[in-house]
Amino acid sequence: MNVPLLDLKPQMSGFRSEIIEALTELVDSTGFILGPKVDEFEQAVAQYCNVSSAIGVSSGTDALLISLMALDIGPGDFVLTTPYTFFATAGSIVRTGATPVFVDIEYDSMNMDTEQVAEKLALYRKAGKRIKAIIPVHLFGQCNNMQQIQRLAEEYDLFVIEDAAQAIGAEAPFRTNNETQWKKAGSMGTTGCFSFFPSKNLGGIGDGGMVVTNDEKLAEKLRIFRNHGSAPKYYHKYIGGNFRLDPVQAAVLNIKLPHLENWHQARRTNADTYHNLFKQSGLSDKTVTLPPAIYGGENDNAAHNHHIYNQYVIRIKNRDSLRDHLLANNIGCEIYYPLCLHQQKCFENLGLNDLTFPIAEQTAAQSLALPIFPELTHEQLQYVVEVISDFYKAG
Repeated sequence: MNVPLLDLKPQMSGFRSEIIEALTELVDSTGFILGPKVDEFEQAVAQYCNVSSAIGVSSGTDALLISLMALDIGPGDFVLTTPYTFFATAGSIVRTGATPVFVDIEYDSMNMDTEQVAEKLALYRKAGKRIKAIIPVHLFGQCNNMQQIQRLAEEYDLFVIEDAAQAIGAEAPFRTNNETQWKKAGSMGTTGCFSFFPSKNLGGIGDGGMVVTNDEKLAEKLRIFRNHGSAPKYYHKYIGGNFRLDPVQAAVLNIKLPHLENWHQARRTNADTYHNLFKQSGLSDKTVTLPPAIYGGENDNAAHNHHIYNQYVIRIKNRDSLRDHLLANNIGCEIYYPLCLHQQKCFENLGLNDLTFPIAEQTAAQSLALPIFPELTHEQLQYVVEVISDFYKAG
């Protein structure tokens, strides 16, 4: 049996004629830069995320970069984030001339440890250094503890740039007394940044991204920044960049967005199936640690996207051997991420290589992503667990 890590063909085949029709309409219109397709998608995303404004940009990376630029973050500024995520998070900070400041992650959620966030903010304040912004990454489709992060942002007067590249539609609970209010990823910070890379829950047919915000003045600034800082044309108040969302991507994403909630639910169903199959296999948590849904115990969690499983990441001690075994048995898998950001060679001159974050480093050495895309069959999921179980029984 073959179980790919991701197979986009079943999903795309259902929209093929509709996509071709939309792209034909775009080609015939000759409106190849921004235009009505982008406007339509921006409005739909703003409504979906419960925000007032959405600004289409060229990638999830550029969504982060343009957010930092529009908030005037640059040389001499410090930005707090996680060392365990995709490179774009820290790379965007360094590209502005600012300095990334890391805190370790929580073992269960793999997101930033908010207790360490509070400690780091206090430490920098005491040293007379002001951290200007924080970038929480909603890793693998599960939100950070945003209630605590918002409280700290207010206390320390921070910008909050949500890196929600893997988490469009994911929700975080805010608890007050006996009530719980759920808020969408991207809607809780100063800006929220999304990626529409093809492998995402909502993926295009190339690169694409979005910045969302509830700050109208900032939204207008972001629109100017994405077009070389020009408003009106040829008059440049800012030094921006060419960060425009391609209408080809918007045309495709307009078709796919209405199906996103169903795909989220299918991924959660697959995750539940994995959990049940692993439990039935007899593998203990000491052998294979499954990814917990941190907010899944809420009373009304069934009505909310407490986790959207952009990835289903397990922990195992002999990770590389299991990866090789899975690949040999035609099961796709991937390491997210084999090296933490503070260990990357390109940050050596910043002194980041000398730092240590034990939980992040342990996670990088033990994590492995299994197939989780919506179209997987029960038989394929069962085969994955059987192959993993056989590996440990043989060992």
